[in-house]
Amino acid sequence: MKKISIVTGCYNEEENVEELNQRINKAMVGLGYEYEHIFIDNASTDHTEQKLRELAGRDGRVKVILNSRNFGHIRSPYFALLQASGDAVVGMASDLQDPPERIPEFIRKWEVGYKVVVGVKTKSQESSLLYLLRTIYYRILHSLSDVDLIEHYTGFGLYDQQVVQTLRQFNDPYPYFRGLIAEIGFPIARIEFEQPRRAHGITKNNFYSLYDMAMLGVTGYTKIPLRMATLLGFISAALSFAVGLIYLIYKLIFWYQFSLGSAPLVIGLFFLGSVQLMFLGIVGEYIGAIYTQVMHRPLVIEKERINF
Repeated sequence: MKKISIVTGCYNEEENVEELNQRINKAMVGLGYEYEHIFIDNASTDHTEQKLRELAGRDGRVKVILNSRNFGHIRSPYFALLQASGDAVVGMASDLQDPPERIPEFIRKWEVGYKVVVGVKTKSQESSLLYLLRTIYYRILHSLSDVDLIEHYTGFGLYDQQVVQTLRQFNDPYPYFRGLIAEIGFPIARIEFEQPRRAHGITKNNFYSLYDMAMLGVTGYTKIPLRMATLLGFISAALSFAVGLIYLIYKLIFWYQFSLGSAPLVIGLFFLGSVQLMFLGIVGEYIGAIYTQVMHRPLVIEKERINF
């Protein structure tokens, strides 16, 4: 009998983990597969760890990895995915916004030969403004990227063990998972779904975490911002030279009538200064990404494993 591994990252999800496990159990009934459910807890500060211990005590299929501290929403779920031993691995969040009822559809697509099956949000019950901003970001990144990135795909999906073995070879200490899946290049089946509103708890995504994920995608999969900085530098230099030449000629012709004033000078300085700071920040993001890669720190440090 083939085995399906279901991997769930969680942080302060005490109200969701039991319901999630129950819905996964129902989704897997009658499919004809052995399965395991791996939770990785990112050092939750509520009663999530206690809930996971109780689940693991009642059901040997529930396996738990407890991190020594919070390693973030990028590294922790990816690490758990690499620990899965199933013939196929399903990755999903623990906030119930990735519906477990889609798992049988993922498996059916896998059974016909797809090594990657992803869930794509076509609608969302979250803020319409946030959904619009995500759409704009995905479109921009897709147009700039060197690979075919999937819009409105958050990592919810099924991955053949061959894909997981390939991911292990990357040895990436701070992975942009969506980009890695696109870069591997296997044919991808897409399952559309409407993302429900979070029923319990509060989202752990804030402006910094969303910005971190966005910049990780940019620095990892396109060099265009760096080339734009160079191009804009040439354009700004040419325009500055042209404007300066025009002012010089105008001053020579109308020496006593024309007064330059300080406003153009101040505006020009502020414009060029802001452009320099913006692209200095972009260069800093790329340098930071390189720094993270060369340090080769582990994805997470485990405190304990249960039922492995």
